Amino acid sequence: MHDSQYVAHHTQPVRTGDIITAENTYTSGAYQKRPIALVRGQGARVWDADGRQYIDCMSGHGVANLGHCHPAVTAAIQDQAAKLVTCSEALYNDQRAALLVELTAHIPGDLKQVFLCNSGAEAIEGAIKAARFFTGRAEVVATMRGFHGRTLGALSATWNEEYRKPFAPLVPGFNHVPFNDLEAMAEVITDHTAALLVEIVQGEGGVRPGDVDYFQGLRRLCDERGALLIVDEVQTGLGRTGRWFAYEHVGMAPDVLCLGKALGGGLPMGAVVWRESLGTLPIGAHGSTFGGNPLACAASQAVLRTLADEDLPARAARLGERFMAGLRAIQSPLVREVRGWGLMVGVEVRQRVTPILKELMDRGILVLPAGPTVLRFLPPLVIEEAELEAVLKVVREVLEKRNQRSVE
Repeated sequence: MHDSQYVAHHTQPVRTGDIITAENTYTSGAYQKRPIALVRGQGARVWDADGRQYIDCMSGHGVANLGHCHPAVTAAIQDQAAKLVTCSEALYNDQRAALLVELTAHIPGDLKQVFLCNSGAEAIEGAIKAARFFTGRAEVVATMRGFHGRTLGALSATWNEEYRKPFAPLVPGFNHVPFNDLEAMAEVITDHTAALLVEIVQGEGGVRPGDVDYFQGLRRLCDERGALLIVDEVQTGLGRTGRWFAYEHVGMAPDVLCLGKALGGGLPMGAVVWRESLGTLPIGAHGSTFGGNPLACAASQAVLRTLADEDLPARAARLGERFMAGLRAIQSPLVREVRGWGLMVGVEVRQRVTPILKELMDRGILVLPAGPTVLRFLPPLVIEEAELEAVLKVVREVLEKRNQRSVE
């Protein structure tokens, strides 16, 4: 299809091939894309341009905790879009005020000061700046296998050398130590450390939860040495792990909390939340043109209300326990380990997962990788039990079939 024809008819249904051709012609090249073009979603299911249906266990990398086109979120967006879409924080706004009240009410402890932004990476950037300002220190300690985003500050905290190397030199003052190793952390947190940045469950790092003793030890270390504890809950927050926030599993509270992904119900949304006792930033210290816009704030309120009204964190805990039990029962030596909390589940296998991901996709199941050998399942928290059973059935068949082929 000629470019002008595509533009002229872009509002009409087009085939998968047309969409792929158009994107490939103009893409930045920064993404590895699968050869399907999604055009519609409802709940835990999505449809491609050719009408094929999939059960979505990617959820936009953990964005769609409420599934696709949840009625409450859709209604909030439609209603607010007809009233006011944009209002910068140079002015006050009713939706922003309501969101701040509701969000902080759901966060345990005294985390009451909020900076609203547009993504998890932006939240990490804001948290780093806040930590440097509040402590007067510059150094940040992060963990091996940790992933915090791809903007320069967030990338400096991200461990994977493959992501970092092409953009060196990065922001100075970052150090990485092994995850879940309290002794290693005790050696590097000093009176020069502004903050320790950590995930409770490493997502891209392989769906790896840390130990309770480790996180409680981190809390003590930060308190003793005057560093702030930043917890990255961009992927784990808002019910994903079976609690509102993953740090609730380990009995400690952060000084700074980073949120994103699911917070906007599909719209770009992020937040940095810190302890009230730290105070506020000076005027002009940070900013975001679109952060806290009324449309995203209205959607986010609908997300929070739905999570609470339908008790979706508890549902995630219940379904996740059942799902992981089913995965552990798979009779295949390809499965090395099943781990995770709630509906954040990783299956580590004894081979690269790319061919497995393709087989699952061909059978109507969309799943993420988490490193080269881990299947990562992030289904919507509203997924039907029958849908989750269907996912389990296909995963079992694919893994057992692949094991048979390797034996033959």
